[in-house]
Amino acid sequence: MTDFNDLVDGYQRFRTSDWRRQRDRWAELKEGQSPKVMVIACSDSRVDPAQIFDTLPGEIFVVRNVANLVPPFETGGGHHGVSAALEFAVTQLEVTDVVVMGHGACGGCKAALTQGFAHAPQGEGGFVSDWVSLLDGAREKVIAKHGDGPDAMREMELESVRTSIANLRTFPFVTKREEAGTLTLRGAYFAIADGVLHLMDESGEFKPAAPALVAA
Repeated sequence: MTDFNDLVDGYQRFRTSDWRRQRDRWAELKEGQSPKVMVIACSDSRVDPAQIFDTLPGEIFVVRNVANLVPPFETGGGHHGVSAALEFAVTQLEVTDVVVMGHGACGGCKAALTQGFAHAPQGEGGFVSDWVSLLDGAREKVIAKHGDGPDAMREMELESVRTSIANLRTFPFVTKREEAGTLTLRGAYFAIADGVLHLMDESGEFKPAAPALVAA
């Protein structure tokens, strides 16, 4: 199991390998960043977008939180971390794509579906419960269709992506660019069990991404 000392050891390997091999890239990145894609993913340690999409430093702008959620547009008080990152990516970096990526075995979606932390105080699950309440509407849809059967969990994970994309469209600066054709919203789902990436089509259905062609 990795602990902090292992992380420091990893840093030492990075400094003597990747840092040296990619000195030109790091020299370029110190002047600024210009990613074209923003990825909104779950905090789960098993689904690192940079690893799944095999990207280099500077290629994707990433926000991670419990259950890969985007709250709806709000102007009231509070600290809007996801909204701030979205605003920066879309209006300042001018990304061309925003990808919401859900995943299999998502603990946040499980908490939303089972309401396992309902009424828990902050510090004992209350913060999680408050956050995943963004999926209350999705939960009702899933239970009405699947009950608590084996398909309910996966459908809840897919609904988390659909919900976040719907909430993205409540942001005026997002819809303005989407309508102008300069921004595309995309849904994705990574199945931990088999490593398959699914992409959401225009109807909201998820299909496996086309496999890479392997040379004979």
